[in-house]
Parts: sequence; structure tokens; C-alpha cells
Amino acid sequence: MPKYVFVTGGVMSGLGKGITTAAVAKLLQLNGLNATCMKIDPYINVDAGTMNPIIHGEVFVTDDGGETDMDIGTYERFLNHDLSRENNITTGQIYKEVIEEERRGRFLGKSVQIIPHITDEIKRRIRGLAKAKDLDVLVVECGGTVGDIESLPFLEAFRQMRMEEGTSKTLFLHVSLAPELAVVGEMKTKPTQHSVQEMRRIGLQPDVIVVRGTKRLPAEAKEKISLFASVPVENVISNPDVPSIYLVPQTLEGEGLMKAVQRQLRFRGTKLNMRRWNEVTGKFLDYDKTVRVAMVGKYASLSDSYVSVNQALLHAGAANGSRVEITWIEAEEVEREPAKLKLLDSFDGVVIPQGFGSRGSEGKISSANYAREKGLPFLGLCFGFQLATVSFARNVLGLKRANSTEIDPATPDPVIDLLPEQREVSELGGTMRLGGHLERGTGTGMS
Repeated sequence: MPKYVFVTGGVMSGLGKGITTAAVAKLLQLNGLNATCMKIDPYINVDAGTMNPIIHGEVFVTDDGGETDMDIGTYERFLNHDLSRENNITTGQIYKEVIEEERRGRFLGKSVQIIPHITDEIKRRIRGLAKAKDLDVLVVECGGTVGDIESLPFLEAFRQMRMEEGTSKTLFLHVSLAPELAVVGEMKTKPTQHSVQEMRRIGLQPDVIVVRGTKRLPAEAKEKISLFASVPVENVISNPDVPSIYLVPQTLEGEGLMKAVQRQLRFRGTKLNMRRWNEVTGKFLDYDKTVRVAMVGKYASLSDSYVSVNQALLHAGAANGSRVEITWIEAEEVEREPAKLKLLDSFDGVVIPQGFGSRGSEGKISSANYAREKGLPFLGLCFGFQLATVSFARNVLGLKRANSTEIDPATPDPVIDLLPEQREVSELGGTMRLGGHLERGTGTGMS
């Protein structure tokens, strides 16, 4: 029977719960277990496809076309296997399914409620993924922080699963923060104490606490957290900043995390084989040269908007013994001040990533043309590649009003246009052809 690790967060968002979740699953995988991750997003959106990347971070597209949370990409990069839309569930999906079931008459005569109907649907999806993948362990991350109103049904579902599955099949791992005030020079444990108190208020007692911080948590701070959070001191795990996120599994293992997990979930002790993983992480730290890449985009104010592109560049650099230094340039600034195109001269290559809409599009088009004229290595992704096509049509083919119909529906030279099957689509969410596709008749993988 599958076992479950439930990851919650406290104090603030952006602590690195996704990386911690992926690292835990990686350690389980390196222990020879079949493990994967699921991300729960409490927002009411059905998926991340219509959300602004500056607010939410990138939309990660799975092989089956799911428009998912960016943490799904983190999981894939750590675990080295493809995930699907089933690995990401949202409040919108849960309520949509329950409401549709009610309309179909499934609950005739009953008052449909948060408990048990919403929590039952949450548990069904969690257990369904574990069963479908024949997992030994499913690591489930709940987005947001403990105390968020929208997270409560999911946390209640976790509580119920603890009651139904037992303590030997479920583990609550809480990620918190120990901030360090520069004027004091001490890592403070009070935020973690209050976060755990909030967990207890809603019926959850953490089994393991992973404490984030700029540096390693001192022994006396661990003891204080252990005392006030009712967690064995050996289950208080320090997770300090490291030079590469791919060092987090080694950090957690060195702190004794897997011993705590094995004690609780009663796994047979196997020797953790870190050799290949250490070889991978070593490539991110050992390099001979630096390559500077300019990223010209419309969401450049938040690097998480392009996290998968950034990681792809870092991975490519690691494979070639190079450190990749990425600089983000706002396409709108290039649009307003064309002289800023000269900034591209100092880079080894230019990337124009994905995006939507007319804002900043002319800046991207001029950047693509500048890179072509200067012979700078150039990569256009999705919308970035489309605008490179527009740039070529205008500046090489002489089609001065060439454009994409997404930007200018009346352009006389629509070098980029909607696919025929998209013309009758009226809804915005989940309607694009995304993910992996098979070319008809050949079996050749395309994406």
C-alpha cells in the first residue's frame, strides 16, 4: 500500500517548499522506492494557464498538455521523469468536479458540503494518483501557508488521511523559516513556533520540521523548536541556503531527514546511493568559463516567470562545463528606448521566451532583428520564435506591416496566424494545443 508525505509551509510563501518536496522525493527515489510528487494549489482557477506569471510564476506545461504550477517543473527536473496534469490539483478542479457530480444527481437528497464531499474528492485524487502510478510513496505539497483560508479543505483532507491510513503510512513535514536579524545576529525560532501552533489549531501535528534560513540552524535553536513544537530534536532539520538547489537532497540527508522518514513510515533501511546524483550536482559547481545570456521578455521583473527556461540554460551550461549568467531585459524598455538594443552587444547570446499579447512585442521584434544583424546566437521560444519570424518578414522579406494576427488582426501580411482548429474556440483556459504531440503516421515525437 502506498504511503504519503504531506508537506505544508508556514510563516511566508517563497520559502522553497517546492524544492524541499522535490528533494524529499529524490531521496526516497535514491533509496530505491517508487516515489513522485503532487502539488496542491488552493486558488479557484481550474489551472494556471490564465494566471499572470509576474504574480504566480511560470505556467509549466506537462507532456499531456496540462497547464500546471511551476513546482511541477521542479519535480520533473529533480526526479528525471515526466509528470502529468494529475500531479497538480486546484480548488477550482475540486469544486468543479463536485458541482458537476451534484448536477448529475450523484448526491440526490443530500446537502453537499465541504466535509465530507469536497474533502472526499481531494482524498480520491491523492489516492488515485498513488494507485495509478503504483507508488511506494507520494509526496504531496500544499501551496500557500498554514492559516490561509483557501488551504483549509486540503489540510482537513490530510488530517482525515492520517486518521484513515495511520501514522505508519502518513508523515507531516512542515517547512518553516528561521529569520536572522542583522542587528541581532541570531536566528529567530518564534515564527516557526507560531506556525506550528496554527497547524495544531486545525488538527495537524508535524512529525518533521524543515527550517529554512540563510545559514545552518544552531543546536540550541533546534532544541527550542523541538520543545515548543513537540517534535523530537532529531526531526528538526536545518535547510540553509546552498550554492545550487540540486545540493538540497545532500543537505537534508546530512541532517538525518531520511532516518526520520524511515522511522515513521517503517521502511527497511537501504543504503542511499548518491553517487550519480553527486556527479550531476558537481557539474553545476565546477566550470571552466562563463557564458552571458540576455533574456528579453515582458515578465522580466520576476525571474520565476521563466524558471524552466532559466533552468534549461543552467543545465545546458553544466553539461558543457560553463557557468551561465542570465540577465533579464524588459522588452517594453527596449520598445521605448531603441538605444538599449546596444546592451545586447555585451552578451554571448539572446533568448526571447514565451509570452502573450501586444505589450512589449515590438521590443522583442527589434531585439530579434538586432541579434540577426549582429550575428548574435539567438533562441526564440514559442511567442519569441513567432516574433522572430515577424522580424525576418519585415526586415529581410520587405513585408513592412507583417505581424501576428494575435497582435494585429488586420495585418495585410499575417505571417503568424491561428491554427484552423483554434478559430472557433471562445474560452481562454485549457484550449491551446500544448504538450507532447505525435506526428500522424510516423510516430515521431513532436512538442
